[in-house]
Amino acid sequence: MMKPYLPIAAVVLVVLNGLLLVPGAHAYTIPIAIVALLVAILVFALSLAGRSKANSSSAPGPASTGVPSPAPLTVAPPAPVAGQAEGEIAAFLALLQEKGRLVDFLMEDVTTYDDAQVGAAARVIHQGCKEVLAEHFSITPVSAAEEGSRVTVPAGYAADEYRLIGKISGNPPFSGKLIHKGWRTEYVKLPRTVKSDRLPAIAPAEVELA
Repeated sequence: MMKPYLPIAAVVLVVLNGLLLVPGAHAYTIPIAIVALLVAILVFALSLAGRSKANSSSAPGPASTGVPSPAPLTVAPPAPVAGQAEGEIAAFLALLQEKGRLVDFLMEDVTTYDDAQVGAAARVIHQGCKEVLAEHFSITPVSAAEEGSRVTVPAGYAADEYRLIGKISGNPPFSGKLIHKGWRTEYVKLPRTVKSDRLPAIAPAEVELA
């Protein structure tokens, strides 16, 4: 939109420049040129002021728009994903179930069976589960001594490898009777699982179709 002072300033400048062409105004050449220069400077200053004001009004801040800001969106947290370690443990338990029917045995109420039936089931479980342990763990005894023999627990022993029973006094090494040889593993090789949003099934439900 044209500013109202621009036409007026243009007319003034035309008149002043026209006066310079009039022979009788040659004596006033310098004053007329000074006035023309002042008018030009005034127009230039007003133009800059008007442009600065237009920019400030055309790009208002968020608080001056008059338009309410949209409400923040509430993003629901993602559903929990089953961890890799939990999946591998469930897969290992599935192997114990597959090879030795361990979960079937543990979930069964064995109080309704006699000792012979429980013993027969335990033999199958022992054979299958031992096979799985040998495949995925390197299991060795903590102490190579025979149970019931005298052993020495050295100084600096690992607390998770020895459990001291009875009256404990003084500092290691300790001497006592070996009640249980203990077990440890040199490596663990759990079955690999694919990342999923749920844990793998331990055993599938079997359905016989008619």
